[in-house]
Amino acid sequence: MIHPLAIVDPTAELGEGVEIGPWTLIGPGVKVGNNSWIASHVVIKGPTEIGQNNRIYQFSSIGEDCQDLKYKGEPTRLVIGDNNIIRESVTIHRGTIQDQGITRIGNNNLVMAYVHVAHDCVLGNHIILANSTALAGHVVVGDHVIFGGFSKIHQFCQIGSYSMSAINSVVVKDVPAFVMVRGDTASAYGMNFEGMRRKGFSADEISELRQAYKIVYRQKNSLTEAIEQLKTQFPRNAKVHLFIDSLEKSTRGITR
Repeated sequence: MIHPLAIVDPTAELGEGVEIGPWTLIGPGVKVGNNSWIASHVVIKGPTEIGQNNRIYQFSSIGEDCQDLKYKGEPTRLVIGDNNIIRESVTIHRGTIQDQGITRIGNNNLVMAYVHVAHDCVLGNHIILANSTALAGHVVVGDHVIFGGFSKIHQFCQIGSYSMSAINSVVVKDVPAFVMVRGDTASAYGMNFEGMRRKGFSADEISELRQAYKIVYRQKNSLTEAIEQLKTQFPRNAKVHLFIDSLEKSTRGITR
C-alpha cells in the first residue's frame, strides 16, 4: 500500500492498511494508525502521531516546525486523533516549550483546503474548519464548532463548543459556547439554535439557552453578575452550564 515513489523513514511506524501515495515524505518519529490514507505530495514530520482512519490530501504539511521566533528546535509534538479529513494544502505545526509542547487535534474533524493550525492549538471533536481558516498559536477549540471560510482566530483565544463564526470573521476575544460571531472585528449576533436542533437538543434546552444568552448579552449585567444569575436560574440544565463554563474560563474577555 506504499507507493514505490514515496519516501518513508525506516523509523516511522505505520499501522495495518495504511496507504501512502507517490512523492510523499514520511519523516522520522512519525506514527500513522491503521487504515489511514495519505495522498501524493504530502510531507509529515515528527514527532507526530496520527490515529486511525484519517484521510490526508495532497500538498499538506503536517508536523512541521512552528513559525514562532522563540522556537529553537526543541523536541515538540503533534497528535492527531481518528477519523479526520485533512484536505489539500493544510498546514499543521507542532507545539512549543513555551506551552505544553504539543499541538493536539481530536477526532472526526473536517479540515478543509488551505487551513492553518498553528503551534500549541488544542482542537476537540466534530469540528468543521472551512477553507482558509487560520488559527494562531495557543488557540483552544471545543467540540462541534464551525468556522466559516477565511475565519481568523487570534492567539490564545478560546472557542467554546457548538459556537460558529461567519465567513471572513476576525476573532480577537474568546467566543462562549453556542454563540455565533461575525465581522472584522467579530461581534456576537445570537446563538447557533439551528445547529442545536440538528444535533437533537430539546425545545426546553434551546429555550433556556436563549434566555441565558439574553442575560449575558441583552441585560445590563456585568459578566460576574450574569454568571451568578445563570447559576441561580438554571441549576440543572447541563447545556447552560456548558455556556457558563466557557464564560468562566475566558481569559481574553468574551466576544460581544
